[in-house]
Amino acid sequence: MTKRLFLGDEAIAQAAIDAGLSGVYSYPGTPSTEITEYIQSSKIAKENEIRSKWCSNEKTALETALGMSYAGKRTLSCMKHVGLNVAADAFMNIAMSGINGGMIIVTADDPSMHSSQNEQDNRVYGNFAMLPMFEPSNQQEAYDMIYEGYDLSEKLGYPILFRITTRMAHSRAGVQTREPKAQNPIHEEQDAQQKYILLPVNARKRFKILIEKQKEFLDNSENSKYNQYIPLNPLKGTLADSQKSPLQGVGGKSPSVNSGVKLGIVACGIAFNYLQENFPDGFENPVLKISQYPLPKKQLLRLAAECDEILVLEDGYPVVEEQLKGYLGVGLTIHGRLDGTLQRDGELTPDKIRKALGLEVATNYNVPEIVKVRPPALCAGCGHRDVYEALNEVLKEYEGAKVFSDIGCYTLGALPPFRAIDSCIDMGASITMARGAAEAGIFPAVAVIGDSTFTHSGMTGLLDCVNANANVLIIISDNETTGMTGGQESAATGRIHAICQGIGVAPEHLHGIVPLKKNYEEMKKLIREEIEYKGVSVIVPCRECIQTYARKAKSNKQ
Repeated sequence: MTKRLFLGDEAIAQAAIDAGLSGVYSYPGTPSTEITEYIQSSKIAKENEIRSKWCSNEKTALETALGMSYAGKRTLSCMKHVGLNVAADAFMNIAMSGINGGMIIVTADDPSMHSSQNEQDNRVYGNFAMLPMFEPSNQQEAYDMIYEGYDLSEKLGYPILFRITTRMAHSRAGVQTREPKAQNPIHEEQDAQQKYILLPVNARKRFKILIEKQKEFLDNSENSKYNQYIPLNPLKGTLADSQKSPLQGVGGKSPSVNSGVKLGIVACGIAFNYLQENFPDGFENPVLKISQYPLPKKQLLRLAAECDEILVLEDGYPVVEEQLKGYLGVGLTIHGRLDGTLQRDGELTPDKIRKALGLEVATNYNVPEIVKVRPPALCAGCGHRDVYEALNEVLKEYEGAKVFSDIGCYTLGALPPFRAIDSCIDMGASITMARGAAEAGIFPAVAVIGDSTFTHSGMTGLLDCVNANANVLIIISDNETTGMTGGQESAATGRIHAICQGIGVAPEHLHGIVPLKKNYEEMKKLIREEIEYKGVSVIVPCRECIQTYARKAKSNKQ
């Protein structure tokens, strides 16, 4: 056992290796990417032949993980929060089938949308699927939960949804590691067909089993060391002072809380860490720490019995707050994001907790202009730049032209100086939106999608376009990597032309070009010609990402 300095993501990865992991299946997505990268670069993982190749998307990743679990091995599948939307079909049905070898599904949520298009809180998915969940409050707990979570997953017979947020993923702390375990041998289940063939006759039985399992899930949560009730320290005050509600006048409202009201606090996951930062010498209110779900009802009822009001601290949606309003059934007043005590959007911070508790918040220092946050920009020398410059030049000739883009670094084409795109919704939506717009009468309708995003979610949209003979131009801007998340390998590299031909794109309207200044006029000519073609056209500008190229060049020198 040694103590090491880990990012939250690294603590999760090391714990999985130490717990006897056999395979990690993921698609890159900030803030989850470093989990899989750590395993890929781990010497021990290589020696133990732990599978760790990136998958085409989150759905294929989760299904592959289930296949390994089916064989009795321990698996990990990691994704950012919106990735679970892609994997939702598999996720919801794995909740019906259950698992064999231990399975943990990591969802890395992104409150404040540091690098995402929404703030969704995937504890909602956990409740929806009726699965047990972990939500660590610090890096050590993240390690311990993963290490022990595989045993729990196998004991329960179901996957565990492991929810972290950006700050947990990307902050560092000392972590005590444990003795590594051997990988599971292959072992099959006797009732495998009844579990994994979700025909209605079996699915109805599996759903009843899942419902019956809820009591066991709840018992484990109520007896979990990760859910901790911390009563008021009698040395910290009496009802006359420290137990009075500090929430009078929150949100600019008139005081509505009696001065003798006793306040209890529910702190979920990393919110408990933030609460501790504000009370390094001990809490001044009864606190219930929640890091394992379903909600531990016994502890909540105890808090409700001892307090008149409850403040819920959670990073993300008011998931627990909404549940408590009807869950306790005792007419208790609940404060949190829904009543304005805490800001409804954005990530939770220690200062926001101080403000909610009526404590003094230090005045923010003025940030010098030189270090203020600036919007990101396409790298100098990026091939996407040349694509957008040529596209913008050609589209000046067409009134009403629309460009539908996608998720990737090329999305930065929305910003100055390019302002080249009109939409960015979700992975793969560029192609399908372009088709819909074209069929509504917009001309020209252009889709811009990256190589990794194309194989993630764009291929089926292209097939729809081919089948409908949609009047669209699709530009697959290929930088031969998954650039937005740090240069991971792309499933599309060297395959895009073959994929497009296989889908049915006419060879005479499938073109490749190198996006360089010397090819600028040729690129404009090609774009113009394919816009005028009344059908599906695909242009593949291909040039290696300038960042991965620089890293390779540096590596070759060493």
